[in-house]
Amino acid sequence: MKELLGNLDENLSFIKEGLNVEVRLKDDSLDLFGYSEELNLAEGLLKNLVYIIERQRRLDPQDLKYLMEMAKAGGDFDIRELLNDVICIAASGKTIKPKTFGQKRYVDALRKHDIVFGIGPAGTGKTYLAMAIAVQAFKNREVSRIILTRPAVEAGENLGFLPGDLQEKVDPYLRPIYDALFDILGADSYLRLFEKGLIEVAPLAYMRGRTLDSAYVILDEAQNTTNEQMKMFLTRLGFGSKVCVTGDITQIDLGKGRQSGLKTVMKILKDVKGIEFINLTSADIVRHPLVQRIINAYEAYESVENNG
Repeated sequence: MKELLGNLDENLSFIKEGLNVEVRLKDDSLDLFGYSEELNLAEGLLKNLVYIIERQRRLDPQDLKYLMEMAKAGGDFDIRELLNDVICIAASGKTIKPKTFGQKRYVDALRKHDIVFGIGPAGTGKTYLAMAIAVQAFKNREVSRIILTRPAVEAGENLGFLPGDLQEKVDPYLRPIYDALFDILGADSYLRLFEKGLIEVAPLAYMRGRTLDSAYVILDEAQNTTNEQMKMFLTRLGFGSKVCVTGDITQIDLGKGRQSGLKTVMKILKDVKGIEFINLTSADIVRHPLVQRIINAYEAYESVENNG
């Protein structure tokens, strides 16, 4: 009860204001007063919060905020769908699982379809969750290798002027992928699999001319592909392979006049059977709460600019 109420009953106040209900503490129970629709939402919210506390022994402010938004949206949801869906266990012992219902839809699509596009802002877990699914598929022997790629736009896909050998040239552009792999697999396991050629991390340009059989292939930062690069990548798909394409169409770094392959493919393949597009939003951001506010502020600003 103490965890549910929060420090100085701040959680209780948040629920009362958010759902326009009166909540009174009576012995070891809570009495709710209000209109039937709001009461149903408040009851569902409290049941979900209690379940979180029973499982995690604590209530994170982000969980409360997210569940409040879901309750206000009026959807019928059960937090057990998220808490019981474990993708894999990271090297640190951390449980990797979807944290929002948008992420849950994304993870379900990755399990079901051979080609999935995960589109949304930074912090929504697009790449990290795809890697977790890929690692689990590899451990289950559903695929024999994992291939991770992204366009090296900052270097114009022309890496010759950079110092060092090939690996040293591309490493700076692939560092976010390495970081996620280290977190999920651990450095030792990653290096062992990398040396055996079972995990490959490479710029998109090095995918040309290949056929990728029995592989889980992830294309990251796909908004920075050209139309030609996107077509080239998607036609690499071989037998027994799965593909996940992630990107954020609000952060395109291509030069002026160049079309984003991700934006184009969203129109071309939207009705193709076996391909799933999952759009994540600011509600699915699981980073610092300020990231969500920053993205909302930018969206509001750009909306005014485009309409004005």
